[in-house]
Amino acid sequence: MRFFAGPEDLPAFDPDRDLSFPGEFPFTRGIQPTMYRGRLWTMRQYAGFGTAAESNQRYRYLLSQGVNGLSVAFDLPTQIGYDSDHALASGEVGRVGVAIDSIEDMATLFDGIPLDRVSTSMTINATAIILLSLYVAVGKRQGVSPHQLSGTIQNDILKEYIARGTYIYPPHASLRIVTDIFAFCEKQMPQWNTISVSGYHIREAGSTAVQEVAFTFANAIAYVEAATRAGLDINSFGQRLSFFFNAHNDFLEEVAKFRAARRLWARLMRDRFGATNPRAQQLRFHTQTAGSTLTAQQPDNNIVRVAVQAMAAVMGGTQSLHTNGRDEALALPTEDAARIALRTQQIIGYESGVANTIDPFAGSHHIEKLTNEIEEGARELLARIEAVGGTLTAIETGYIQRQVQESAYQAQLAVDSGKSIVVGVNHYVTGEAASIEVFQVDPQLEAQQAQRVQTVRRDRNAGDWHAALDAVRGAATASDNLVPPIIAAVEACATVGEIADALRGMFGEYREVSLD
Repeated sequence: MRFFAGPEDLPAFDPDRDLSFPGEFPFTRGIQPTMYRGRLWTMRQYAGFGTAAESNQRYRYLLSQGVNGLSVAFDLPTQIGYDSDHALASGEVGRVGVAIDSIEDMATLFDGIPLDRVSTSMTINATAIILLSLYVAVGKRQGVSPHQLSGTIQNDILKEYIARGTYIYPPHASLRIVTDIFAFCEKQMPQWNTISVSGYHIREAGSTAVQEVAFTFANAIAYVEAATRAGLDINSFGQRLSFFFNAHNDFLEEVAKFRAARRLWARLMRDRFGATNPRAQQLRFHTQTAGSTLTAQQPDNNIVRVAVQAMAAVMGGTQSLHTNGRDEALALPTEDAARIALRTQQIIGYESGVANTIDPFAGSHHIEKLTNEIEEGARELLARIEAVGGTLTAIETGYIQRQVQESAYQAQLAVDSGKSIVVGVNHYVTGEAASIEVFQVDPQLEAQQAQRVQTVRRDRNAGDWHAALDAVRGAATASDNLVPPIIAAVEACATVGEIADALRGMFGEYREVSLD
């Protein structure tokens, strides 16, 4: 085995075809001609915990420290459509994100934050249509029209069946909801990214870099096909598609992964779907450093891991970036940990000098070889998915899930055997327990939040609320676009759980396929 690459490793490499120039098809070198020479990536910090009031304070702090885009984390009950006083929400309210039950919570979450001047990313999927409607309604309260709102809603339900499990409805009904969001935003929210197709969670579940690209694009292909079947124009809605990738530890592989993904997506959009608008061919993506690589042992080591991963994302040409806190293997990040994570991005952007050059690795034999290998490997996996009947069939039969589980198993075996070194875990162990401050969510907040949603129910106009939910059910039955009636429902103070239940009654609930 050779440990270096040369021209002989790139026998069919054509710089005009495979590289071109930054901002030009196939966008291997970046989607903008000047990349970070013109503007740095958007520095986001994913945050949300407890009640809306507490999270609002954290957002204001982050904005004061130089964050230029908010990224909202929602708690599990909000993600799967249960109000905070539901029996199944017990013990989970506000734990891994902020609890949002009604328009009053959403208004509090963004109190004092001008929605016409701040870009907001919301990590929400099964209930994405409800949270988007809440955001629109709060914008209207601020005097901000939907046309003025900018940001991204994750809205990637297919990866929930593969990697996370926070789904509600069966896949076909979920795809209908996704395309309703596409159609509404195309006309009413032109600055809004309608989906963030997420490889991040697939990688966190244990996939390889090649699988992350392939399975993410398999989901994206399903969304594009559903949108075109619904009569949407690829050159229009294609411009608002965005992606979300993981930045893992293998620095050079990660740089090559981002370059390969950009090139492969451009070719898929042009050659498979006939997109002719360059903006519809471009892969725009957010990156988050790899939470699965963080360790509870020697947590200060995580600062170094995050810096390496963040640098890979920047060198790979990300459009926005979140850096994890050093303490996230133990708890939600403290304010200090969040600030260090943000400072990591700022040091890379303003002190390292890497933003001064566009795609500095272009032409490296090793990087170009890795880029080719990742693109080719992803194409092979996409072909296998097509052979088993396409993305939905591959998910419904557990084909994709089994591939990810096998990769995760092999990776864990390598750690357990010591073949894969994790500093502070299986090598260079000190035996000392971690002694750092960890963030604690006040357990009293759950009762307070339950009381808050009960007050909303008590004080609303019952007739308006009842009529609004009936309109949601009617739209679901008639195949009308669901966004307008859901906006009306949240304005009538229908809760997240009530709207989700109305749709459960129309669409049913999904039960996971056995992988035995």
